Amino acid sequence: MPGPASVWSIVVAGGSGERFGERKQYLDLGGIRVLDWALAAARASSQGVVLVVPADRAAASEPGADRVVAGGATRSASVRAGLAAVPADATVIVVHDAARPVPAPEVWGRVLAAVAAGADAAVPCVPVTDTLREVGGSTVDRTGIVAVQTPQAFRAGSLRAAHQHEAEGTDDASLVEAAGGRVVVVEGDPRNIKITTATDLALAELLCRG
Repeated sequence: MPGPASVWSIVVAGGSGERFGERKQYLDLGGIRVLDWALAAARASSQGVVLVVPADRAAASEPGADRVVAGGATRSASVRAGLAAVPADATVIVVHDAARPVPAPEVWGRVLAAVAAGADAAVPCVPVTDTLREVGGSTVDRTGIVAVQTPQAFRAGSLRAAHQHEAEGTDDASLVEAAGGRVVVVEGDPRNIKITTATDLALAELLCRG
């Protein structure tokens, strides 16, 4: 497996902010924007970074990214837009959501190490601690159930192949798995939260300070 110079990251920040009420990726978090934290994490582990943003922000200067592209109508479409901007000679591609800003360098290291060891994809996961219940049904046994995070790392060829027919999925590892790739689960980090509410934003600021 080639060294770090072959690693490129795609930071997905193309969300409309409809659920949050505004574009959370541009909100202030400890003096910089939410997406700046994600860009810094990607930069520390990659040779190059592609930032995917809403179409009306694609022309804006983003010093933390090597390339900036407009996202698509879905998350998978946004990843494909970013993928098209990754150089053809990249051998490892990491996909990370800008909505996960809390630094987690150990998680980046684990997913990259798993791909270097031969996996087609590596996914960080954490145990589910809440009791789960089906709507209108019974309690779900959470044994063997984990919550999936990003960054997710991939052999570049596996990720490109999984997206070549414009498949849709909630994450990229599921697309690689559906295409026959071997997905490895690695240890995630409970602090690696995804910002979906204002409370999450406040918690992320505390975690980023730490």
